[in-house]
Amino acid sequence: MEPVREPADSTLDAYHRGAFWLVQPRSGGHRAGMDAMMLAAAVPGGFAGRLADLGAGAGGAGLAVLARCGQASAVLVEREPGMADFARRTLSHPANAALSWRASLLVADVSLAGAARAAAGLADNSFDFAIMNPPFNSGRDRQTPDELRKVAHVMEAGLFERWIRTAAAIVRPSGGLALIARPESLPDILAALKGRFGAAEIKPIHPRPHAAAIRIVLRAVSASRRTLSFAPPLVLHEADSDRFSAEADAINNGRASLFGD
Repeated sequence: MEPVREPADSTLDAYHRGAFWLVQPRSGGHRAGMDAMMLAAAVPGGFAGRLADLGAGAGGAGLAVLARCGQASAVLVEREPGMADFARRTLSHPANAALSWRASLLVADVSLAGAARAAAGLADNSFDFAIMNPPFNSGRDRQTPDELRKVAHVMEAGLFERWIRTAAAIVRPSGGLALIARPESLPDILAALKGRFGAAEIKPIHPRPHAAAIRIVLRAVSASRRTLSFAPPLVLHEADSDRFSAEADAINNGRASLFGD
């Protein structure tokens, strides 16, 4: 049976070929796309712990992890009340009954620190893995007039430092972190990881075989001292075509891990 149609302010969108559905804003706000699916695919397929989806929006990346990892649980952490309401509607939708019982929503600011962060519900050492798709558009980029979308897309100064500081606090030793960003953000990301996460693996994402990378996905381990490495790149499209490569299609639909595990 086709899921119940959503109200006029939203759409109901299938991901992982119908494994889960997102209630998302029809216009304005942030709509999950392939970035969220690639981020979710950075979590190993056998992950069975507690995951924090930081800046979750409507919950795309977090639910994609649950769809792939049948023993995992997730907390969707979203600051903006408008987007948190879409996450709430996503979790309560009957189409997601098979996995939403393993997820919960926390309305909280990822950038909080210390006692304020703990009071908001993000306790130290309370998660096994954190994922994040933070706003990474430069303030110099053309900006949308929609305030909710602007908050979700435009990066503030020091954002990676604050978000990775939170991840380092809430993830247990030897726990994981994964994030997606633009390649030009890598220096800021590596600076924020220092002394917090090690064993960083970087996966460049290229639109076509001979084009420059447009995204990086980075995965790291809390308190590890192992050094940085680069994974083989992911090429999204076949040469001279808009068709997804077989690998990209498998990752986008929850049938493969980004790092091969």
